[in-house]
Amino acid sequence: MRSRVKFYRMRAGLTQTELARLAGVNRVSLAHVERGRLKPWPALRLRLAQALGVSEAELFDDRQDLDELLGKLVVNT
Repeated sequence: MRSRVKFYRMRAGLTQTELARLAGVNRVSLAHVERGRLKPWPALRLRLAQALGVSEAELFDDRQDLDELLGKLVVNT
C-alpha cells in the first residue's frame, strides 16, 4: 500500500510524535506506516486522514496491493 502520510504530515508542519498523538497511535507505528512496513487498520486510516484534513483516498493508494497480487498471479501461472 502506498502511503502519502509523510508528505501530508510534513505539509501540515507536524512531527511524527505530534501526528501520532493526534491519531492515537505510538510514533514507532506511525513511522512504519509512513515507510509502508505496516498496513494501517481501517480505524487508524480514518484517524490519520482526519488529523491531516484529507480523505483516506488521498492518503493511501490501495492500487499497489492489487498490483502486487496481480503480479504474483502472473508469475505463478
